Amino acid sequence: MNNKEWSTPKAVAISKDTKDWEKGRYGPVPPKSPSCYGFSVIAKVKPGREQVVRDYGKTIEAAIKGDPNVLAPLKLHYLKWVLFDVGSGLHFMYQGIFDTDFDKYVEDAIDLFNKTGISTVFENFEDWPEDWRTNVPAVSKFFHEHQHNSFLEYGEYPFVSADEIKKALKLKASFEDMLDQMQ
Repeated sequence: MNNKEWSTPKAVAISKDTKDWEKGRYGPVPPKSPSCYGFSVIAKVKPGREQVVRDYGKTIEAAIKGDPNVLAPLKLHYLKWVLFDVGSGLHFMYQGIFDTDFDKYVEDAIDLFNKTGISTVFENFEDWPEDWRTNVPAVSKFFHEHQHNSFLEYGEYPFVSADEIKKALKLKASFEDMLDQMQ
């Protein structure tokens, strides 16, 4: 990235045709966009699992309270979960924006869950592979099959990583402290 690419907002229309996308280890990799990488996965919740899914949100909240950096290997910017019913049963939407490509994110997530012993919310969804802890290709296949690709992505500060944002905010805080000391 040039030194000022982040200073001009950018929008990118993303091709519906995944054959134009880079081929990753487990299939096509959605292109990096001004909002970095990410995906939106929609999966049907197994009957009777709504409360388990909602409670899992509290599990992640507690894990982050216990260790604010527990999800750091995923290089996340944002994560958003939504439950909704479209008439055919309860569905879950996972929207994540992160700094690594699709394949690395999936590998890092499985590694993270194996290291921490935390389970994954995806165990509560139809078609999730039972052997997910050891079968990266099957997990990637699930995500590819349940991914709903963006056709437009916009970035107010395009292509900036989460680490760069944190570094800029740390610099800003240091500068504010310095100015406060000068008064």
